[in-house]
Amino acid sequence: MRRLVIATRNRGKLEEIRQILSDLNISVESLSDYPGIEEIEETGETFRENALEKAITVAKHTEQVVLADDSGLVVDALGGAPGVMSARYAGTGASDSDRYRKLLAAMESVPDDQRTARFMCVVAIATPEGRTWTVEGSVEGAITREPRGKGGFGYDPVFLVPELGLTFAEIDAKTKNHMSHRARALAKSVPMVEEALSI
Repeated sequence: MRRLVIATRNRGKLEEIRQILSDLNISVESLSDYPGIEEIEETGETFRENALEKAITVAKHTEQVVLADDSGLVVDALGGAPGVMSARYAGTGASDSDRYRKLLAAMESVPDDQRTARFMCVVAIATPEGRTWTVEGSVEGAITREPRGKGGFGYDPVFLVPELGLTFAEIDAKTKNHMSHRARALAKSVPMVEEALSI
């Protein structure tokens, strides 16, 4: 069976990607299957740069086709922050709760009609030979005033999807995996994954 390595150790993200790619007849591995690979620092200034860096680095180490993503929350009232710093917004070792609570504090005085935001995701695919592909997905929303819901991960409890009236943490996994920024980018990436695995 063809193998695809997902360049993450985040179990929530891995499960989401696994479900979205479940129609492909492939074996999905993660960085947990390759303990010798050290954490890859995200030094890029854009989601695309970070995703490509991870995919290329892991493809060289594993000699497998690799899918990596970089995603984050872009908040208009904060000038695009936390952006590429989404995972490090509250410092190293911070929890999801630490990050979204820092965000809510930063937006305390922002009026409801100015709390627009979007989740952005860039998916990069790399082969051991150095071929690469990238695609982008996004979903528009708004930042709540309090966390809502028990599902999801990251900033999901404070990201409201206006047409549903629910946060990403309040909707079921199937719905989220159909409409999330990562789902949209991954859906676009399927032909590229197929191409990369057939080389």
